[in-house]
Amino acid sequence: MISGRPILLLIVPLLVSAITHAAESPETAQARKLWAQSPHGRMLERILPPAVEAQQLPEPHSDGARLMSRYCVQCHHLPSPQMHAAARWPSVVERMVWRMRGEGNRGALMKDMMARVEAPSDAEVAALAAYLRKHAQREMDPKHPALQTRSGQIYSLACSQCHALPDPQRHTASEWPGVVKRMQQHMAWATTIVGVRELRTNPELDTAEIIRLLQRNARGGGTP
Repeated sequence: MISGRPILLLIVPLLVSAITHAAESPETAQARKLWAQSPHGRMLERILPPAVEAQQLPEPHSDGARLMSRYCVQCHHLPSPQMHAAARWPSVVERMVWRMRGEGNRGALMKDMMARVEAPSDAEVAALAAYLRKHAQREMDPKHPALQTRSGQIYSLACSQCHALPDPQRHTASEWPGVVKRMQQHMAWATTIVGVRELRTNPELDTAEIIRLLQRNARGGGTP
């Protein structure tokens, strides 16, 4: 069992402007112009962190990647397909398309927010959902012995705050520190830009423990 102290998540001090505006794709730059013209632009920009650009998507020249770059950035930064597991993506796509078509749970406000947003056709929705399922997050088995340890509980509680819990086999031991650093940047964005107060950190302790757990169980046999 973990002690009663709060589980501390991963944040590192970062220059917010560098996170938000670095190496933007034409799609994201165009989205910013759209957000700037909308009275709801500031809210739209804060929905997701600037985590991935169009050229960084899996199979970036595929129809699925093209559809993501066309439709998703109308309302927020481009999401990574690994944000959700395959089973979760169909309901997420359905909800997003519903909103793009002017429906949703905010009534007149949603219609106003989506006034200039283009919605995909049914065929495009199917292609987009298939692409996201194909490249979705591969989740770690919840019964994996590593998750029963203190480090495993810290890893589970920290990383599942924002996305499906990744399988350590997705990366090699040498790759995981860079992946964790990127996630720290996203969480710093959430804290600084969005003001998510519950995302706090003890980087020397929690980050090191999580990286060691991931490396021990990484693809290629891991590290001792």
